[in-house]
Amino acid sequence: MNEQTLSMRLERVAAHVPQGARLADIGSDHGYLPVALALRGVIEAGVAGEVAQTPYASAQRNVRRNGLEQRITVRLADGLEAIEALDRITAVSLCGMGGDTMCEILDRGKQRLSGSERLILQPNGGERELRGWLMANGYRIVCEELLRENRFDYEIIVAEKGDASAYSAEELYFGPLLMREKSPAFITKWQRMLRQKQQTLANFERARDAIPQEKRSDFACQVGWITQVLA
Repeated sequence: MNEQTLSMRLERVAAHVPQGARLADIGSDHGYLPVALALRGVIEAGVAGEVAQTPYASAQRNVRRNGLEQRITVRLADGLEAIEALDRITAVSLCGMGGDTMCEILDRGKQRLSGSERLILQPNGGERELRGWLMANGYRIVCEELLRENRFDYEIIVAEKGDASAYSAEELYFGPLLMREKSPAFITKWQRMLRQKQQTLANFERARDAIPQEKRSDFACQVGWITQVLA
């Protein structure tokens, strides 16, 4: 993967960045996403934020190599601290980290957001917690995608401030738009998850004394939800 050939996952994230956006890509790694979008003429300007020195240096090299120093700023910063008011950011992408980590980053950096930005989020797990954070902070989920790449399931959640929705526990778990659409990728993922969770629940029952009742109940509840959504 490079700025010319993004992974399928990053291509789907890129598809949700509006034409003419000013993008802050947080945890940008090598800066592939903002560089690719700048080369394609999709974004007007970009910030690549990275907390670790090695990927920060790599992103700087990629920006320089493509002659994009005037359009993409690379900053060594923790989370949304990479964003400055003068950037006039209209879209924020966070990809490839746990949903709980994303919640922390968004929570810590709330004051850096104007509220008019589109959030394009691709968590590696913790989707339920991330949707909960969005709901609690007045965001509405405007688009969701589920794809499978290299034997991993990835969900993309796009959210905007506005008429915040109250999501049910099941909607937070499956994704309100994903569970409505029930794409082939969604069905396949949850059929696989159902088998895994049924197996785990069976293991819990065998080791009954070692597993707290609360945990057993939670898994049983999830198995019930999955069975219902697949029916």
